[in-house]
Amino acid sequence: MQGPFNRSGQRRPMAEINVVPFIDVMLVLLVIFMITAPMLNQGVDVDLPQAPAEPIDTPDDTEPVIVSVDKAGDYFITLGEDTTAVASDELAKRVGAIVQRRPDTPVLVRGDRDVAYGRVVTLMTTLQRSGVVDVGLISGPGDDE
Repeated sequence: MQGPFNRSGQRRPMAEINVVPFIDVMLVLLVIFMITAPMLNQGVDVDLPQAPAEPIDTPDDTEPVIVSVDKAGDYFITLGEDTTAVASDELAKRVGAIVQRRPDTPVLVRGDRDVAYGRVVTLMTTLQRSGVVDVGLISGPGDDE
């Protein structure tokens, strides 16, 4: 009969690992992430216009500055995970400081589809005056027509 003991009576180490507790923990984490992932909403609630456009190539190491205009016409700056509401006069100062520190930072505009066109144009000229050379526009995926 083969057992955990060898002939000299000493215990030999078991080469089996019980992975059932690990699987239980992983399944619990999977359920938690499946429930919380749809609840995560980054940035400002903006109803983007739909357009069939190609994505912009951005370097992987630089995080873009996203300037949003919501339905009410208020401005927001998103850098990484932080979103802050800003006034139009403070917007140029903040974005200008970011672009001065890191000139290769991409600046993107998220405009709500129901906001007046003039607000988006005013935002883009404000960004241009603050030193931003290229401004990208964010749109939702559109139908290819």
